[in-house]
Amino acid sequence: MSDTGTDLRARTALRKIFDAAIASADPRMTIARALPAKPKGRCIVIGAGKASAAMAAGLDAAWPDVDLSGVVVTRHGHSVPAGRIDVLEASHPVPDDSSKAAALRMLRAVEGLSADDLVIALMSGGGSALMTLPASPMTLADKQAVNRALLASGATIAEMNIVRKHLSAIKGGRLALAARPAHVTTLVISDIPGDDPAPIASGPTLPDPSTKADAQEIIRRFAIELPEAAQLVLAHADETPKPGEIDADVRILAAPSLALDAAGRAARDEGLNPIILGDAIEGEARELGTMMAGIARSVAQHAQPGPAPAVLLSGGETTVTIGRGPAGRGGRNTEFLLGLAVALSGAADIWAIAGDSDGIDGTEDAAGALIGPDTLRRAAASGLDARAYLAAHNSYSFFDRLGDLVRTGPTLTNVNDVRAVLIAAGKPAMR
Repeated sequence: MSDTGTDLRARTALRKIFDAAIASADPRMTIARALPAKPKGRCIVIGAGKASAAMAAGLDAAWPDVDLSGVVVTRHGHSVPAGRIDVLEASHPVPDDSSKAAALRMLRAVEGLSADDLVIALMSGGGSALMTLPASPMTLADKQAVNRALLASGATIAEMNIVRKHLSAIKGGRLALAARPAHVTTLVISDIPGDDPAPIASGPTLPDPSTKADAQEIIRRFAIELPEAAQLVLAHADETPKPGEIDADVRILAAPSLALDAAGRAARDEGLNPIILGDAIEGEARELGTMMAGIARSVAQHAQPGPAPAVLLSGGETTVTIGRGPAGRGGRNTEFLLGLAVALSGAADIWAIAGDSDGIDGTEDAAGALIGPDTLRRAAASGLDARAYLAAHNSYSFFDRLGDLVRTGPTLTNVNDVRAVLIAAGKPAMR
């Protein structure tokens, strides 16, 4: 088998594995089996997140005989028709005026309900930015400044959402309070490591176990500069509703762990041994690349933690900490891959794919990228210094120049990142 043939088969196998993970999280295929009993009264649908429009479309189709209406908000470009449910679009990852307007629409939608009515909340990753209502006396500009500071801080998504909950007039269970006395069922597509539903979209319909003190500790630990109005909110605002104060009927439609299971099945179909490392792997993206290179070498040389031909599968949201200098274009998945490629230094028989399951890595137009044993050689031939691009957080530009970006377009779901590292160890195993 030629090197070109091996490379093509490895890349094809990785793309099949990545696509299988995303397909497993299609809300239109999963929502019907998770619905509660139909209400005696009306069903009001609210929702926020990158998957909310597709979730709403699935719900509208599943309940044609229910008095149903509502409004959801998704990211610009991620909208699909949802029948009786209005679909709004707003900005991500930094909220805009449309994010605030969406939050106000949802609060109005749940006003004046009775105990016979049902509220179904459709929540998925990205909802924190897409549905934004700053707590008084904060302005939208204050909330935007907080979001930018959080995104650049190195905090995990769960830590960021703790802060967001305590600076919001709608998150952290406050939307569920507004819907009383109606019953609230929350349907979730999880993008949170470990599948804890409470942080997803900052939990607007779920009780919040975190406290203002937790938010203040995160602010101190990451040296995040807050606007004065945000400091006042954290000092004086009421706590979010805690477990026991509001009901928590929550059902998970799709999650990182389920996506990795689907990826593992696809790997077996390609003749590969799937080694699932976990769905909650966090840390600095480039450093995870170095660590994953070491695991891949261990598989190739010592059959640990499993024998080749194999694929290392992992999920979870890494971070990219931006220093004070200028940063190039890139997201956490392309930065992970560039760090992996540098650490592998052209090692034979190892390929990898990594991408955000929503189809957008950070703010770019690609889900992620692919690397192989020839990545650094081709880069050098094109005059690209991989280490310099990595230091400048310019990974998107690096892979764009090589033609190795993975572009899926909006997938209308979001179960966090999917990473797959294929170790062939010189064996023609890919089918």
